[in-house]
Amino acid sequence: MTPRSDEPRRDASVSRRGSSRTPRESERDGEPGRRSAAGQGGRSGLGGISDARAYTPRGRTVRDSPELRRTPGAGSGADPAARSRRTPRTGRSADPFRPALQVLDGGRAGAARTAARRTAPAGTGRTITPRPVRGGDVATPVRRRPAEPGGGRSGAGTPARRPARRPRRPPRLADTHRRLRLGTLLVLAMFTTIGIRLVALQVVDAPEYAGGGVGDRLRTVVLPAPRGTIYDRSGAALAQSVEARYVYADPELVEDPAGTAGALSPLLGIPVSTLTEEMKQRKRPDGRPSRFEYLARGVEINTAEKITELNLAGIGTGRDERREVPGGDLAANLLGFTSQDRVGLEGIEARYDELLRGVNGEREYEVGKGELAAEIPGGYSKVTEARPGSSLQLTIDRDLQFMVQRILTKRMQEVNGTIGAAVVLDVRSGEVLAQASYPTYDAADWRRYDAEDRNDAATSFVVDPGSVHKPIVFGAGLEEGVITPETAWPTPYFIRKGGEPFRDTHNAQGRRLSVAGMLGFSSNVGTIRIADRLGAEKVYEYQLRFGLGRPTGEGVPGEASGRVLKPSEYSGSTYGSVPIGHSVDVTPLQMAAVYAAIANDGTWIQPHLVREIIGPDGRRKPVPAPQTRQVLRPETAAALRTLLEAPVTIEQGTARQAAIKGYRIAGKTGTGSRVVDGRYAPGEVASFIGMDQADDPRYVIAVFAHTPSGGGGDISAPAFKEMMEYVLRHYRVPATGTAPPKFVVYPQ
Repeated sequence: MTPRSDEPRRDASVSRRGSSRTPRESERDGEPGRRSAAGQGGRSGLGGISDARAYTPRGRTVRDSPELRRTPGAGSGADPAARSRRTPRTGRSADPFRPALQVLDGGRAGAARTAARRTAPAGTGRTITPRPVRGGDVATPVRRRPAEPGGGRSGAGTPARRPARRPRRPPRLADTHRRLRLGTLLVLAMFTTIGIRLVALQVVDAPEYAGGGVGDRLRTVVLPAPRGTIYDRSGAALAQSVEARYVYADPELVEDPAGTAGALSPLLGIPVSTLTEEMKQRKRPDGRPSRFEYLARGVEINTAEKITELNLAGIGTGRDERREVPGGDLAANLLGFTSQDRVGLEGIEARYDELLRGVNGEREYEVGKGELAAEIPGGYSKVTEARPGSSLQLTIDRDLQFMVQRILTKRMQEVNGTIGAAVVLDVRSGEVLAQASYPTYDAADWRRYDAEDRNDAATSFVVDPGSVHKPIVFGAGLEEGVITPETAWPTPYFIRKGGEPFRDTHNAQGRRLSVAGMLGFSSNVGTIRIADRLGAEKVYEYQLRFGLGRPTGEGVPGEASGRVLKPSEYSGSTYGSVPIGHSVDVTPLQMAAVYAAIANDGTWIQPHLVREIIGPDGRRKPVPAPQTRQVLRPETAAALRTLLEAPVTIEQGTARQAAIKGYRIAGKTGTGSRVVDGRYAPGEVASFIGMDQADDPRYVIAVFAHTPSGGGGDISAPAFKEMMEYVLRHYRVPATGTAPPKFVVYPQ
């Protein structure tokens, strides 16, 4: 069917009525279809009319635009049925940005319709190429039907157009859903990583970071552990710690060192120059400035309070302890002393330092900075309580120690003695009741004394014992059956050994001399003859049995061991010198233990100073039992004790000055030499060792005194007598009431 000639004009007029824009403007706004339909007029068929109605100036359909609607019968030659069937294209939206959204959506809505180029019908000579519209979309070309011959503008005379090339397919855009999923995964991974790190910081690493921050604000104060007390056997304190204060300076805060030192000097008793030097600013080994310097330790509490009241810049006080020795020099050589840090340096303090010292505690607290460098209320605070040290209860009797020490000092000063020692032993237990040294010192001010003055003479004073060694030979002779209490030999004035003569101080003139007489007159000749019958091996054996040649293990650090010669080390004269107590190195304590073994029925008991250990909780723990060994049979020891009464009782006996009325004192004098670095020092060492009663001994006292000018024999026996008398009174020892034996010195 051929359309009417006026139908294209009607379509063009409709287009003009629907929009005031020109065709070119319509093309620019993405409406090429309407331009093509209007431009070709009658050449377009029904498809052109449909396209013209589908596209409106604003992207609206004819149905949406009232001004473009046609009523039935409008226009000439129009088919009502055909017009009623023409509806706008489905899927179109009134949204002017729909094309752009379609591009973002991947072009699915109109891709199939707009992708390919459309070629004009043959004979038109035109190719319709889609134009891009705003937003990146491609306008869909208007579908045209081939123009019928004679309809509209004829294509006659128009050169034939080349077939339109197929348009290039637009690039495939990314899938937004896939991009969204990928982005979601990345965000989730990021938040998961952050969450894990937060958990690690808040839970795992939190203590480390918190500690690192707090550590810069922490201050630590040492809580000193109270050092244990040293008691005597009755519970009286021999050395104890008392609370005190220390005074310190912060050199960085001291504003006027000279003025500050001048204010502190009268209170501390320290020269101004010394205090000023301590307050000078200085660097530590690590390069940081020193912020703490001790000015004084062990300061009285009231003195420290006066210093605090002065409010001196850079000066402070803190809790401290001071070791106090109530007796001053009482048993000072035995007890020793401690440093300012309460560390044992000598004596019992050093030997049992680990037990006495305890473990210090500390208090950590948080402080501010700058001028607010004070404890933060409610801040970090941690307290580690100090563990006090244990205490020691010694076997020492304070009252007896005082008297023995006083008597020894008095006697030594009478003869200008250099070194003296006195030991009192309980023969039944091996406990040391007193152990005095001369010279002595004040342990509270020990720095003023020389090291030699601080030595414990009973354990460090190495001597050649002399005649006090002879009872070992007599005891061995009785034990081995070489002699009996009734033995008597003709005794010459001297005897030679290795070409050396050994003489007696009391000349027997060749008469028969009893064993009691040999001990009473301290016969060198008789003692050497007994040793010859025993042999060097037996003499050496009994020396070791009685504890010579090794430390007793009493408990004082640095105890000397002494030395005894082996038989293989004997020379010609040694056979004469060793039995009488020469060429033998011993300590006063070793020889006291020898006589205690004789008094204890032949049982040697290790001398010891510590009786009990008292824990911080007050519980008492006895020390391990001392070592014991049987040296002589009880009957041999009893016979030897009786023979030892001879020096005290017989006329012209060597120990007459040791006799105590009513008591059967048994003992022996000796004259030896002091050994220094393996050589004999000038002068002599006088000694006496005895027991209270031969028939029922309880106590043994040994006295040794070195006098460079001689005359030691005049003090050892009298000193023993004075000490033993006090012991008998102090412990209320009754006399046995038995009469001493009548010794026959020169039997017929």
